[in-house]
Amino acid sequence: MQENQTDYKQKLSMGMFLVALGIVYGDIGTSPMYVMKSIIEGNGGIAHVDPDFIVGSLSLVIWTITLLTTIKHVLIALRADNHGEGGIFALYSLVRHCGKWLIIPTMIGGCTMLADGVLTPAVTVTTAVEGLRSIDVVNDFLGSGQIIVVLITLAIISLLFMIQRSGTSSIGKMFGPVMLVWFLFLGVTGLWLTLGDLSILRALNPIYALHVLVSPDNKEGLMILGSVFLCTTGAEALYTDMGHVGRSNIFISWPFVKLCLILNYMGQCVWIIQNHENPAMQAIQSINPFYVMLPESLRPAAILLSAMAAIIASQALISGSYTLVHEAASLDLMPHLNVRYPSDTKGQIYIPSVNNILWILCVLVILYFQSGSRMENAYGLAITISMLMMTVLFCVYIGVLHKHQLAAALFAVIFFALEGVFFVSSLGKFVIGGYVAIIISVAILFIMIAWYRGTQIEQTQNIFLDMRAHLYDIKDLQNDHSIQLCSNNMVYLIKGGDDSDAIDRDILYSILDKDPKRADAYWFISVNTTDDPYQKHYKVETFGTDYIFRVHLYLGFKVRPSVNIYLRQIVRDLRSSGELPKQNRRHSIYGPSDVGSFKFCMIRKMMPQEGAIDPMDNLLIHAKYFIRRIAGNPLQWFGLETSNVIIEYVPLFLAERQKEDHLIRI
Repeated sequence: MQENQTDYKQKLSMGMFLVALGIVYGDIGTSPMYVMKSIIEGNGGIAHVDPDFIVGSLSLVIWTITLLTTIKHVLIALRADNHGEGGIFALYSLVRHCGKWLIIPTMIGGCTMLADGVLTPAVTVTTAVEGLRSIDVVNDFLGSGQIIVVLITLAIISLLFMIQRSGTSSIGKMFGPVMLVWFLFLGVTGLWLTLGDLSILRALNPIYALHVLVSPDNKEGLMILGSVFLCTTGAEALYTDMGHVGRSNIFISWPFVKLCLILNYMGQCVWIIQNHENPAMQAIQSINPFYVMLPESLRPAAILLSAMAAIIASQALISGSYTLVHEAASLDLMPHLNVRYPSDTKGQIYIPSVNNILWILCVLVILYFQSGSRMENAYGLAITISMLMMTVLFCVYIGVLHKHQLAAALFAVIFFALEGVFFVSSLGKFVIGGYVAIIISVAILFIMIAWYRGTQIEQTQNIFLDMRAHLYDIKDLQNDHSIQLCSNNMVYLIKGGDDSDAIDRDILYSILDKDPKRADAYWFISVNTTDDPYQKHYKVETFGTDYIFRVHLYLGFKVRPSVNIYLRQIVRDLRSSGELPKQNRRHSIYGPSDVGSFKFCMIRKMMPQEGAIDPMDNLLIHAKYFIRRIAGNPLQWFGLETSNVIIEYVPLFLAERQKEDHLIRI
């Protein structure tokens, strides 16, 4: 099995430039729809802001994008690639050998990113639909309530989740051109308004950003940063999606994206300054300058375009959630779920259970908040946490892995301070909606902790025996023709590890004691997840026999562990080398074969009703097994859903019960 030589260094081209626009920038690209709206609402509305406040707020937005997106994620994070792949789990795969404690920030960061996958579709699509209110005729039709807006939003969201099962490769080709038009629209409209008052350029001076934080005109004080931070949500996608588009294409496309974003923010701020004393504007409740600044004749096109951009942003977050869950499962942080590959597009996967859960949560969030303004209160808090966790991992990557302690210390001081301030300011949103993001994050975190700790408990209870000491026992069973042949090839999926001699006692017990399973050949296959995302290697230990094969599969964390497919190639290789004897299979619709039948066996742990175990561990192991029951069939994860499979349950070998619990003969 050859290593998959994936060309992760994507070449620079106009095509890849468009792909980057469609995949990477959906979330951050839709932020102009609600950032300035959130800032002026937080200060009492357009009638209560003045030019100095607007200039200072714009300066905060510009420098937040510059520091957290350009410097941290583009200039620094993109260099921390794992064979071209990015994202929190790819980064963890690089640094996990630097300390076991690193699993903690990884799980926290991962669960908050998944929570963002729920909130982003809800807030972006709702805000886009609410843009209809900027058209007087449509606003009259929508009425004063939010019922029609909510119904339209739910219809769009539901359709978006429904099409996931069939893949998005065909419509995905439209994403790049649509986002190119979107960013050009942002830039051109922003530039058009900016030219009306070039004094807005003073916002490029960071002094104005610092001044507004302590200005009496800023009624929110430091809490204004909770709204400002919305301008950089989606910045993590630049690092996470690096494997899809390549580092160089992000380097080239980001300056164009940033320029268009800043121009649009400038244009909105010029319009706000020119209209903050306009009675007609002051009379509009929950005014959104992104739409209202445009001529009314242009608004329908702007609303349609913003809706398409919102859908693309949502699609990117949904697809990213599938990838996050898949990578977490590969690292034993989440259950192994049914993964489908709906198209031939590299890396595109679909996980039905994740899709359904995300859809249900999105619907509940929309029904609960009903308006984009209220959803913005829940938005951002989770991302500040995930950014802080990524900063922890980056510090280890720089300081421990690359031994640049001074650079790591400087990185930590700057970005812990920046993101810490944003986190504290976002906490102000907790009681008015932020708690929803935290509830979702905590629920996902509990699943990760239960699965990770449950797996650890299982591993501590494993008893390993020397495989070589039992070779003749298996040979005797093989030669005992009084026992019916179970299968020509008996395949066991076992835990990973490089020690070929060690075999779990439960495996030998299954073969020799529990309904003895006579076969011509026994295969013990372990799947080892490697740091190289697309690696495909294997090695085999035969113990000097022709009937026992210990196979180590080394697969990257982005590779589907399709054991059935890989085993066919391994069998062909061993037949060609003569290590696997000929197996006469006469009866087959394909004619006689040198390879016989296969039967797979999976050993799964279960909790006895009683056992000596710490109460917290007892809770977590029971939670893991409950999650496992509802998570789906593990056979689909290993590509064995169409194979002949036996699943055997064995109890955990917990500590012996205390003597006072033992029966005494009388």
